[in-house]
This record gives sequence, C-alpha cells and structure tokens, in this order.
Amino acid sequence: MKLGLSIGYSGAELTLPVEKVLLAERLGFDSVWTAEAYGSDAISPLAYLAAVTERIRLGTGIMQLAARPPVSAAMAAGTLDALAGGGRVIAGLGVSGPQIVEGWYGQPWGKPYWRIRDYVAIMRKVFARKEPVAHAGREISLPYTGPGALGVGKPLMSILHMDARLPIWLGTGTEANVKLTAEIADGWLPLGFVPRLMPTLRPWLEEGFRRAGGHKGFANFEIQARAEVAITDDVRGALAGMKPRVALYVGGMGHRDKNFHKEMMIRRGFGEAAQRIQELYLGRRKDEAVAAVPDEFCDEMSLVGPVARIRERYRAWADCGITGLTLVTDQPEALELMAKIAGASPRT
Repeated sequence: MKLGLSIGYSGAELTLPVEKVLLAERLGFDSVWTAEAYGSDAISPLAYLAAVTERIRLGTGIMQLAARPPVSAAMAAGTLDALAGGGRVIAGLGVSGPQIVEGWYGQPWGKPYWRIRDYVAIMRKVFARKEPVAHAGREISLPYTGPGALGVGKPLMSILHMDARLPIWLGTGTEANVKLTAEIADGWLPLGFVPRLMPTLRPWLEEGFRRAGGHKGFANFEIQARAEVAITDDVRGALAGMKPRVALYVGGMGHRDKNFHKEMMIRRGFGEAAQRIQELYLGRRKDEAVAAVPDEFCDEMSLVGPVARIRERYRAWADCGITGLTLVTDQPEALELMAKIAGASPRT
C-alpha cells in the first residue's frame, strides 16, 4: 500500500517540516499532503517542497472550492506541476463547510453537489486545452453572464500547456458526493474513513463507476485514507492527545445544523457522543467536550501503541480495499516503522 505524509495547514506561524518530508521521500513514501482552512493556503507550501524534493507526489488535501475559481485552481495545480518537473501533483478538492464558505470567502453555499461537478469539469477543460474553455453549469458557468456582467467575456485557452491527465481527487463523505467522486474524479480522500466502513462505502463507489461507464473501477481509482500514528506504551495517553482536534471539528468546525464532521461521527455509530460533544463545545465547555470523545472513536482511526499493536492493527487497513494511507505523526521512528510494515521501497 502507498504511504502519504500529512503536514496539514499552519498554526499562527508557518513552519514546514522539510526534514520530515525528505525522510519520507527517502523511505519510499508516495505523497505529501497539505491542507487549508482560513490561514495558510494549500498550494504555496507544496511549491517550496517541490524545489527540495525529487520524486514524492505533491497533494492538496484539500483545496477549498470557494477559495478560488476552478480555472485558478487549475492554473495553480498546473504551475506547481511544471515547477515540480511534471507528473507529481494531485489536485485534491473539497467544499469545506458553509461557515467558512460564506464567512471567510464571502461565497454562497449554493448546491455543493453541482458546484463540485462544474468545478471538476472546468478544471479538466483547462488541463486538456482542446478548445477555449466554456461551460454552462448549474452552479458555475464560463464566460460569466450573471449580475454585474458587461457581457464581453470570451472563452480562453490556457497559455501554459499543462498535463492533460493531471489527477483530480475529491474529499467527500456523504453518499451522493461519494458516488459523484467515483464518477468524475481520479481518486478519493474519504472523510473519517475507518476500515470497517468499506462494506457500506463500496456500493456507493461502484454506483459512481457505473455512472462513469465501463472504463472506471477499483483497478484505476485511488483511495487515500488517513490515520494518526504514534509508537508508545501509553495507548490511552496517545488517544487523549487526539481528542482536542476531534472535539474542535465535531463541536465547532461547522454550524450546529450543518457540520460534516459531526455527521461523519454519527455515521460511524457514535451519534450520542457527537451530539454531546457539540452541545458542550458550543456551550464553551471545551474541556468537557474533549473528555466526551470516546477512546474507541479515536482508536479505530489511528495506529497507536507498541510496535506489535501497530503491526497487528495495520492489517485491517491493508486488507480493506484502500490504495494508500496518509500518516499524521511527529515521530520519525513512526515513519520508518510504517515504511517497513507497508513494504515501501526506500531510495538508494
């Protein structure tokens, strides 16, 4: 199974873990992944990493759709890929949530399903350069003819010749959007994935493949899950370290009535806990919200504990049907262990 390394988005100060990325590349990791919320962006750090790495793929996990028009996302991904030498960039996309879309970007939430479909279609037209880009979509159209338009816009073709097959992956979690991902994308960044969910998710993916026609299936579609990894004798302590982030996302990263992370927790069978965490967090009782996160919820989406425990629990991930696993860890020794377990091919 391919391995990825998550470096996420920055805190108050931007620092890039360059040595950790270089170690991952030496160990044979396939990809490194950035993210964005409402601070550092997902593309710029990868441009820096492109200059100091040689082979590792550079993925955005994810670029928020509201952050840039689809042609701008295509321009950024295509430019980054050219700087990296070609064939190294994965354009990972996602909708984020309505609080960020409307509150940070000043964009309407609209109809995310149709926005995703329009966005991907336009990016593919930019990459392909078959003709000037025009698109009549449900959510996005080019040229723009809506309120405030002068009516003089014209279809244009990218000056830069980009990789026509630059891969587009989608970060999704709902049934409709997972089916859409399988239909129109090259890969999937599943929200809140754990191995036991694959029997439920597989039919959704198969339906998406069916809609795309006979050319798509699991053999030519990548699925990159995510897991926190820590080598430790204190399993409960490691799980406790994950809970503040879970409480933040389930409790506060979204509106009370529209929070995809809370919905994901409910789908995983922790509905009571999800409701309690949100109530506590929004009630400014954050420590109690953290304490309300179940150990089991964190444990099944991570690989923590002694080496033998990590090896044993890795089998479920390796056998569930995903093609890659992105690791979240601060431990160089965890990267080395996972490279051995997954059979990565180190650089010589």
